[in-house]
Amino acid sequence: MKKSINLWSLMGFAVTSFGGTLLHFLYDWTNKSVLVAPFSGVNESTWEHMKLLFFPMLLFALVQGIHFKDFEGFWCIKLRGTLLGLILIPVIFYTYNGIIGTSPDWINIAIFFISAFFAYLYEARLFKSETKCALPALALAMLFAIATLFVVFTFLPPQLAIFKDPVFGTYGI
Repeated sequence: MKKSINLWSLMGFAVTSFGGTLLHFLYDWTNKSVLVAPFSGVNESTWEHMKLLFFPMLLFALVQGIHFKDFEGFWCIKLRGTLLGLILIPVIFYTYNGIIGTSPDWINIAIFFISAFFAYLYEARLFKSETKCALPALALAMLFAIATLFVVFTFLPPQLAIFKDPVFGTYGI
């Protein structure tokens, strides 16, 4: 199984990269459909860009989980990798923005891909070390709790900077 980990990580990165890119535009392509809003980017806020990473990673994890059903640490590893990717997006964005003072689109796009890359690289490392998981159901429940937050905050975002669209100065939809 250790040999196939790199292939799974590469596939996960590809699915997340493609899926996140698609989700970035899907809301506008569907004339701002409230059905796709919970899963796609509805504005240019940092939070919405985190959502673009999260949902493809979750979808890939659900498919991958079928093949890794006997791997005890699977859901804990997926939770840790997903959290790393989600944390990297705002950390890198606010760090470089604080240093440079501007937000060129090409850097924002690169942040998404860098975060996905390191999330899957970290997961591959954990899979190869055969990380154990004391409470896999709790790890899976935490992933679905995060999914719930993304959905709820699409419609009812807190008035915090991470939720603010820098283009229009609005929050959520």
